[in-house]
Amino acid sequence: MEFKGLPGADLVEQGLADLARNEETLPSLLVSIGSPRLRLLGIDVPTPISGAEERLYRLLARDGTDSAHGRYNTLVRTLVSFERSAALRSRAA
Repeated sequence: MEFKGLPGADLVEQGLADLARNEETLPSLLVSIGSPRLRLLGIDVPTPISGAEERLYRLLARDGTDSAHGRYNTLVRTLVSFERSAALRSRAA
């Protein structure tokens, strides 16, 4: 599937690459959260990181600011937008 033009494509592509290298990063955690739906869309997702939701939140909270919750929600909304757009694109093809 071509990701170009989909919202959050850069995060998903990076997350897939990071997962393939077994790296725990913000993008790999986000892709881990979305792995069930991404797989339904035909995207080959490497083994996801367990407990990704909590791990992502902890990663965002490391900087000591109170914005972790808002940033977490923004990232998840970006993932959902990617998934919805990818689903629409696959139906149109």
